[in-house]
Amino acid sequence: MNPSEYAALDGIALAELVAAGHVTAAELADVARAAIDQVNPQLNAVIGPLDAVADDAIRHPRRGPFSGVPFLIKDIGMHYADVPHEMGSRFAKGFRFPHDTELALRFKQSGLVTLGRTNTPEFGCNASTEPVANGPSRNPWNLAHSTGGSSGGSAAAVAAGVVPFAHANDGGGSIRIPAACCGLVGLKPSRGRMPAGPDSDDLIFGMGVELVVSRTVRDTAAVLDATHGPDVGARLFLPSPAAPYRRLIDRPPSRLRVAFTRTSPDGAVPMDPECRRGVERTAALLEELGHLVEEASPVFDHQAACLNFLDLAAAFFGGGISLIEQLTGRTPSRENLEATTFGVYQYGRDLTAFQLGGAFARINQLARQMGAFFSRYDLWLTPTMAVPPVKLGVMNAAEELGAPEWIVKILSLAPFTAPFNATGQPAISLPLHHGEDGLPIGIQFVARLGDEASLLQLAKQLEDAAPWIGRRPPVFVGK
Repeated sequence: MNPSEYAALDGIALAELVAAGHVTAAELADVARAAIDQVNPQLNAVIGPLDAVADDAIRHPRRGPFSGVPFLIKDIGMHYADVPHEMGSRFAKGFRFPHDTELALRFKQSGLVTLGRTNTPEFGCNASTEPVANGPSRNPWNLAHSTGGSSGGSAAAVAAGVVPFAHANDGGGSIRIPAACCGLVGLKPSRGRMPAGPDSDDLIFGMGVELVVSRTVRDTAAVLDATHGPDVGARLFLPSPAAPYRRLIDRPPSRLRVAFTRTSPDGAVPMDPECRRGVERTAALLEELGHLVEEASPVFDHQAACLNFLDLAAAFFGGGISLIEQLTGRTPSRENLEATTFGVYQYGRDLTAFQLGGAFARINQLARQMGAFFSRYDLWLTPTMAVPPVKLGVMNAAEELGAPEWIVKILSLAPFTAPFNATGQPAISLPLHHGEDGLPIGIQFVARLGDEASLLQLAKQLEDAAPWIGRRPPVFVGK
C-alpha cells in the first residue's frame, strides 16, 4: 500500500483490509511512520514516537473493530502505562504514570496500533496549540494558522492523512475547536458517556470528556461504540443506546426541530461573516432535507459562563500541577510554566470552597436554562467558532494577562463550546463550510444530554448530502 492509497481510507476501511488479509498491521504501521516523516516537519503534530507500544500491538494483535489501524494519542488526559505524559509543559517533562487508564485499555482492546503522542498546549489551557515546550503545531490548510486547541496536534495529523483518527479530549471545546480549524469531525460526548477512571471520577469536575477527531462520521461512531460505558466504580454513567451507533447512523434521523443562530452572545467576539454564511448554508440544507428550522438561541450570560468555567478549570488544573509538584519535587514557577498557565494555577490555588460551591450552583442554573430551551428544540446549530482559524501568535500564552482575562480571550473566540461542557450535553463539529481563503469553518450541533444518536444520525445525513472526505489540505500525505 502506498501513502496516497493509505491516506484516502478511513479507519473502518483500513481495518477491513487487515481483516481480509490484504495488508498487515506491520505494513500499515510502516506507511503511517513514513507519513509522519513526510508531513510532520511542516506540521509539528507528533511530538514523540511510541515504537515499543506499536511493536507490542503488532506482535500481540487484539481482535477488535480497529485491529491493525494506526493511531496517535494526545499528550494529556487519557494515558498509557510508562509512556511520557508531559501535557505540553516543561514542568511535567519526563512525567509518566505506571498504569493505563480505562480508556487506554479500551483503545488497545479495539486493536489500534499506537505510533506516537501528539502536541497540546500547556495543560490544555489554550484554544491554540503552540506550547513553549514543543513549539507550535501548524494547520495543514495554511501553515501560518492555528490548528486550534487543545487537541491541535491530533487534528493536524488526521487532517493531513497521517492517521484516520486520533485521540482527543474536550473540557471547553478542545475536540470541537481543532476539528473546526482542521476540517474534521469532532464529537464531544455527553457527561457520563465515556470512562474517566481510575485517576479521575469526572474530568474537570464533569466538564471534560474523551474521544477522537476523525475524517468520517462512521469512524467516530465506531470508536464511540468501542469505548463508551462506565468503568468499575464510576459514579455517573448514561444508559446505553438502543443499538450500536455504527448501526444507528445507517438510519436517517426523524424530522428534527433545529434552532440556529446568526450572532455571537453579548460580550463575545462578533460572528465573522464567513461563519455566519456557513450557518445559513447549513440551515438551508437542513430545510432541504426536511427538518424544521428556525432562528432561536438560548439566553445565557457569556461573561459569567467564562468566569464560572475558570473557577472549575483552575481548581482542577491547579490540583494537577500540585500533584506533579508532590511526585517530582519541582516547584511551579514562571521558569517552568507559561505566563498564563501560571496565572491560572495561582488563581486555582487561591480559590475557596465557597467559591467552588458557587460555581457548581451556577452550572446547575445554566443547565436548567439550557434544558428549557432544548425542551422546545431537538438541536441547536451554531458555528463552532465565532471566527475562522486564527493565525499563530494570536493566542499567545506568554501574554501578561490575568487568569480571568486569559480565559475570556480564549472562550470568546469560541463562545458556543464551553457552555455545553458545563451542562454536559453532547455536541459535534462538522466540516460543512470553507471560507474564500480555503480555511475550514466548523459547524456545531448540540443535542440533549445523552442524545449522541441524533447528532450522529444527522451528521451522517449531512455527510452524505454534502460530502467532505475528498477535500484535501495543501499539506497531505502522498501529495
